[in-house]
Amino acid sequence: MHIELTEMLRCPESHREEMLVLSTGEVRDRMVRSGLIGCPVCHKEYPISRGIVNFRRSKERVSNESSSGPRPAYQPPSPLPLADADRLQALLELSGPGGYVVLVGAAARQAQRLSALMDGIHFVGINPPPDLEEQPALSLVYATEKIPLRSAVARGVVVGADLTTSPWLVEAHRVLLRGRRFVVVNEDPELPIGLEKLAAENGLWVGAKR
Repeated sequence: MHIELTEMLRCPESHREEMLVLSTGEVRDRMVRSGLIGCPVCHKEYPISRGIVNFRRSKERVSNESSSGPRPAYQPPSPLPLADADRLQALLELSGPGGYVVLVGAAARQAQRLSALMDGIHFVGINPPPDLEEQPALSLVYATEKIPLRSAVARGVVVGADLTTSPWLVEAHRVLLRGRRFVVVNEDPELPIGLEKLAAENGLWVGAKR
């Protein structure tokens, strides 16, 4: 996790948004490899291990860690169905560096290619594929139903085909800045209100937050 992402994170519990507190263990080139994220409101703590912040509930964390075994070897990113990085870059319609783009689920696989096309933007992968590793331009986060980011912080969001369910779409809408692009790898998703449809074709739905 990039150390500056701490300012954008929020506790997934149902209380007011408050800046979280970071206690670092290992840090390499401003990427936090191990440590803890703490909430000053409810005092819950969330571990950072192998660079990934884990906001899942305690029982779910233990279950996943004990059953998963060693992480699979990293595989180079493969294209999303019917959506390559060049196309996603055009659909997100971002000009200039800076800020964050949220990639939900399998969409996180496109971070490496997108970062080569969109210099200076940091990507946040939510519930990425298990073989994906953090990268200088990509922070990885595990979560349960809620995206642990503050409201209206993302310059763009892409929701992968594996997580186009209502809770994730609602959360993706919440973290997106007004007027910015919302891309879903699904032509007919059940979308939250507050989105203006721009196009739906070739396996993608594209809109903008009102």
